[in-house]
Amino acid sequence: MRATCCIALLGGSFDPVHNAHVALANYFAKLIFPDELRIIPTGNPWQKPPLQATAEQRVEMVRLAFRGFNVPLVIDEQEIRRTGPTYTVETLRQLRETQGPAVSLALLMGADQLVRLHTWKNWQALFDYAHVCVASRPGFDMMHLPPEVAREVARRQATPEQIRTTPHGLVTIATNLHIDIAATEIRRALAHGERVNDLVPSAVLDYIKQHHLYENTP
Repeated sequence: MRATCCIALLGGSFDPVHNAHVALANYFAKLIFPDELRIIPTGNPWQKPPLQATAEQRVEMVRLAFRGFNVPLVIDEQEIRRTGPTYTVETLRQLRETQGPAVSLALLMGADQLVRLHTWKNWQALFDYAHVCVASRPGFDMMHLPPEVAREVARRQATPEQIRTTPHGLVTIATNLHIDIAATEIRRALAHGERVNDLVPSAVLDYIKQHHLYENTP
């Protein structure tokens, strides 16, 4: 089946949103030419510590970071509204039900997430609903993938054009996005009064300061 359109999906806690998130979205916007970028802030991510910013604050930071983005933007709040832990496979299943079988759904992630993909709930089922588009961080070696993930990647590798024109089930890996930022380090720096101007979009940093976020980060 040929896909009728392509939606790029970027999930994350966005606590806070930072320049690597924007860079990842920009990179794949130019690579797969999606018709829409859908940002999905997590509700209660089961593999991470408790979030510090509220759901409303994280949504607003995403809106500020991606204001004027060159692809139509949707902020999808389904995980925020969900009670209990949030799982990507459930989000993708819901999106597939609402978008229909002929839409390409392209899940964007960094290589650090790909390394842990086998720890996600029903991770192999992700491919029943979406493609996986990976951008590697500096120093990442694809040889370090867990064997079961490596096997899936090897048999599903595809071109960006195939990602755009088929609905789901493929993997594309980009190895030349050289940006490495962690929200944990941003929160630590903000708690110690250090500058993060090069790490966070200026509008987001203004918002963080106005609302005194992360000032007491452990």
